[in-house]
Amino acid sequence: MKRRPSVGFWILVIVLTVVFVAPLLWMVITSFKSIGESQQAPPTLVPESPTGRAYGEVLTTGGQNPVLRWFFNSLVAASLHAGLVVLVASMAGYALARMEFRFKKAIFGVILLTLFVPGFVFLMPNYLLMDQLSWLDTLWALVVPGAAGAFGVFFMRQFFLALPRELEEVAMIDGANAWTVFTRIILPNAKPALATLTVLSFLANWNDFIWPLYVLFSPERLTLQPGLKLLQGAYTTDYPVIMTGATVASVPVLILYIFVQRYVIEGVANSGIKG
Repeated sequence: MKRRPSVGFWILVIVLTVVFVAPLLWMVITSFKSIGESQQAPPTLVPESPTGRAYGEVLTTGGQNPVLRWFFNSLVAASLHAGLVVLVASMAGYALARMEFRFKKAIFGVILLTLFVPGFVFLMPNYLLMDQLSWLDTLWALVVPGAAGAFGVFFMRQFFLALPRELEEVAMIDGANAWTVFTRIILPNAKPALATLTVLSFLANWNDFIWPLYVLFSPERLTLQPGLKLLQGAYTTDYPVIMTGATVASVPVLILYIFVQRYVIEGVANSGIKG
């Protein structure tokens, strides 16, 4: 017989919901305020005279701050980066989980050690590499670096270790080679892990602020995160415009999570520490 959740449990759920949802609601509400009302103290909970002026400024295709262009740049860069991460991590993770080769444990150990290296250490080497490849001020500078990150390889390896070997053995008995087993047997059974890694990689690239500042110089090539910083004036701050930009930036993330949340939960649950 299942126990019903206690009153204290529901109170905790409600409190946590308010804590996480309140900032989002405040962001959306402020985006419909006028500049003067957004600076009032104490602030108003509901706009006295709702206006869509901020959305008109943000969603315009031209002007000094092309937010839609930044949105498109972020969407392309984050999508390509997530796809590349999944491709590299799935192949490397499968090799480390199932294949036997010399120095496999040593290679995996080195990969794990890179998890403990602060990300800022790689800024200068990656910048010099992008310069040598003539990728500065292009979206490729946002897509390729980090595609072979240690976390993705480790995450996929742990998931592949949890899959029963019988799936591969039966396929090989039927004459399938290693590539066929990987693409037609392993990957279809790894959808939860692939979806989880896709979301995490997309979010990491979408929310990145420091790296785009280093490698992107032209205003039209900026992504949303550094671009939104330009919406803040030197002497005055247009809070409705800033909140509108933040609202626009949050939409793809929310939509992505809504569609793949089931796979994310399953992927995290099945990717335990093993081997």
